[in-house]
Amino acid sequence: MESFLLQASLYLGAAVLIVPLTVRAGLGSVLGYLAAGLVLGPALGLAGSETHDLQHFAEFGVVMMLFLIGLELEPRTLWDMRHRLLGLGGLQVVLTALLIAGLLMAMRESWQVALTLGLLLSLSSTAIVVQTLSEKNLLRSGGGRSAFAVLLSQDMAVVPMLALIPLMAARATPEPAAEGAAEPLLSLVQSQPGWVVTGLTLGSVLAIVLAGHFLSRPVFRFVHASRLPEMSTFISLLMVLGIAFLMILVGLSPALGTFIAGVVLANSEFRHQIEADIKPFKGILLGVFFMTVGVSMDVSLLLAQPLRIVALTLALIAAKALVLYALALAFRLKGRDRMLFTLSLAQAGEFGFLIVSFAVTQGILPDAQAQRALLVISLSMLLTPLLFILYGRLAHHHASRISDAPPDEIDETGPVIIAGIGRFGQVVNRLARSAGLTTVVLDADAAAIDRMRRFGVKGYFGDPSRPELLQAAGLAEAQVLVVAVDDPANAIRIIQFARKSRPDLHIVARARDRVHTYELYQAGANDIVRETFDSSVRAGRYVLENMGFTEYEAAKLSQTYYKMDRAAMRDLAALWVPGQPTHLNAAYIARARQLDADLQTALLDDQDELRAPKAAE
Repeated sequence: MESFLLQASLYLGAAVLIVPLTVRAGLGSVLGYLAAGLVLGPALGLAGSETHDLQHFAEFGVVMMLFLIGLELEPRTLWDMRHRLLGLGGLQVVLTALLIAGLLMAMRESWQVALTLGLLLSLSSTAIVVQTLSEKNLLRSGGGRSAFAVLLSQDMAVVPMLALIPLMAARATPEPAAEGAAEPLLSLVQSQPGWVVTGLTLGSVLAIVLAGHFLSRPVFRFVHASRLPEMSTFISLLMVLGIAFLMILVGLSPALGTFIAGVVLANSEFRHQIEADIKPFKGILLGVFFMTVGVSMDVSLLLAQPLRIVALTLALIAAKALVLYALALAFRLKGRDRMLFTLSLAQAGEFGFLIVSFAVTQGILPDAQAQRALLVISLSMLLTPLLFILYGRLAHHHASRISDAPPDEIDETGPVIIAGIGRFGQVVNRLARSAGLTTVVLDADAAAIDRMRRFGVKGYFGDPSRPELLQAAGLAEAQVLVVAVDDPANAIRIIQFARKSRPDLHIVARARDRVHTYELYQAGANDIVRETFDSSVRAGRYVLENMGFTEYEAAKLSQTYYKMDRAAMRDLAALWVPGQPTHLNAAYIARARQLDADLQTALLDDQDELRAPKAAE
């Protein structure tokens, strides 16, 4: 007992100390868990002997993860995404696996080892890539959406990979017989003729589908009727673990059964409750699994063969990038989207650790091959931030080349100039044109201008931050300038030049956040619209309406909040100091606290005023 508590404390302590640091550094949690394992095992020698047993237990984190992936994939969603999932994602997995397997077979590896390594190295890091794309606001770009579709396809491909690997296995020794209560059941199934085992396998999968469709709702309603929160967790865990054992009983991967169950339950009204019950266990077990991988990693092999391991890692990245670039060309991704798609997915992924461990237990991968594969996967994931830095430089170079291209010749001027025709600028442009106003639209994205023209909306290609382009668009005669470009620094440059050229011009600007609002205010913008402010106030009004306030009362309170917050922004903008964090600005903090108190007082006064007529009645 004492030994278990010590080991548990070491694992948990290492995770708590190291994982937050890697997440803050932008390297992701997976690399943090690996680093924690490396510190516990190879570096300090505090863990290692318990890794084998602990890893088998922690692998249930992967089973739970695949169940949660299935929960998020409604059958209709899968059908709608079929072309991108099967086309772009499916081709990436198949072509990458075949390329790597072919190269390994040319190096005289057996086809089983070559194909297994090709499959597991074809996967990319979902955790690192999605997190990095989100942090850099690239997930909604064309390249980001395509990369996400491929990652989703890879997650789904793990299931057939885990089912395929045992079929290629040729174990030198049979697995030890099960012990305890499970032994009679496993022995009974294994002793049956082949046709009986096949029937049991198909029947088990069919039973999962039918039970998930017809029995899950009454069972969950029965359990929830007890009004005991822990019972919900009990039934969720029972379902996952029971299905996993059933799959093992008939000789299939437990991940396959839980994934199917997740897809079946994706449309259930209890989906979110199940997800909330399972997710904490999944996170803990997956973290422990990745830590055991780090503990068992053979760092001495990297020190003994550094050039070989690094060369293999770079060769893997180059091979995956080659396939990704070819697919980007075939699916007509252009410019920065093509570069983002190619570089973001060129590493190996965390599922590779699982498949390596699984392939070792199945007798396909020798220990030396497995250790080499784990090192290559880890190094490729460590290089992912460098790949995104490379993308940033290439994207900047590509943008500079586009900006050097000659802008369109502007043959029309109008009272309204709109700089930037993204989602924000499009709405402003449609409203102004619908009201009969003439607008001059400028954007540095040639593809966006081309899309507009296809819908009959005229626009001009060119960088709006160039003074000569603004002058050609009629800045001297315009009445309103709308600045809706994506780049915050570009927006400030446009406003500064326009205000200097036309002190009387009315400038409407889009702001990303409060700090950007202050920058735009100091640059000279008249009306500043925060991206999410209006929609957030409207959402708050809906909250009030559903908490007992009448529509009039909710509208009145929302209007007061809107006016006072906008006035507060102007007060705070005057106190904001460029380059100084707001939490270190004493005058800013004092004024913000006072304005917040004033806002609460105003809202309470409004409520008293609204209640007074009711009290009089």
